[in-house]
Amino acid sequence: MADERPGEFELIRRFFAPLAKDPGSLGLTDDAAVLRAAEGCDLVLTKDVLAADIHFFADDAPEAIAAKALRVNLSDLAAKGARPRGYLLGLALPSDWSTGWLERFCRGLGADQCVYDIQLLGGDTIRSGNGLQVSITAIGEVAQGRAVRRAGARPGDRLFVTGTIGDAAAGLLARLDPEFCRSHDLTEEEETRILDRYLLPRPRTGLAPCLVDHASAAMDVSDGLFADCAHLATASGVDITLEMAEIPLSGALQHLKIKAPEVYGRCLNGGDDYEILAAVPETSAEAFAKAAVDCGCPVTEIGVLREGDGRVHLVEAGKAPALQAAGGFRHF
Repeated sequence: MADERPGEFELIRRFFAPLAKDPGSLGLTDDAAVLRAAEGCDLVLTKDVLAADIHFFADDAPEAIAAKALRVNLSDLAAKGARPRGYLLGLALPSDWSTGWLERFCRGLGADQCVYDIQLLGGDTIRSGNGLQVSITAIGEVAQGRAVRRAGARPGDRLFVTGTIGDAAAGLLARLDPEFCRSHDLTEEEETRILDRYLLPRPRTGLAPCLVDHASAAMDVSDGLFADCAHLATASGVDITLEMAEIPLSGALQHLKIKAPEVYGRCLNGGDDYEILAAVPETSAEAFAKAAVDCGCPVTEIGVLREGDGRVHLVEAGKAPALQAAGGFRHF
């Protein structure tokens, strides 16, 4: 039987209204949401647009596409120290979309809404002339005047990062080349990890209150570790000395570092990590690291901030390594 596609209002009622439980969404029956910040809070807004075959593969599971689109925005909120509140969804569907695909996409959104305590507030759905595109605007709340910016770091601050770096970029290489893992002697477990990290980011939402309490500056790692260190350094008007030996690596990246140094270097600055970089005053560094563990999101100290003008200096055992701080992912 041919797939009978619903019209616009039936599509909203059937697929999206069940995701819109916040009173501010008005049940998706109006042209806009009406949102009020909690008393004593600022609203934090962020937007990411993801396009098929640029940020994900068109044949990825619809649930995974939905989750990635939402999670990359949640990562930005977490870096600001904000608690998720709601989101707006822009969905440009290709000509061959089906109701079965959309059901699975919304199922993915619904699952992550439960995990991250966030609700759909509204949006728009259109027909795309150039493949699937997903645009999400996420809204969070943080205590007034306490949002953590890129621009607050100072000389002497310690630089921390969550999780491990480079896995997602390695996962992309593995998606592009079916022989990647075999040719680099990665185990099945390592292959599973890097593919999962590319497909499904893990936004560090649990770290948000620790950042508000301790960090002078923070941002998420989306364009690549070196590139985003440079973004933070430039915004804050400092230099960063990054200790290469301290960068946290998974088993897969440790393996690549030994067996394929050039590939390792590409992965380390490849982007899509969605970990959080945080600059923390030296006097608060120990307390921050302990609080991060208590939040279930341990961090690793990887560098120090010094007086400067936005440069990133890589060192390993006190010397400049062969690897250079390249530019990372470029959007254009």
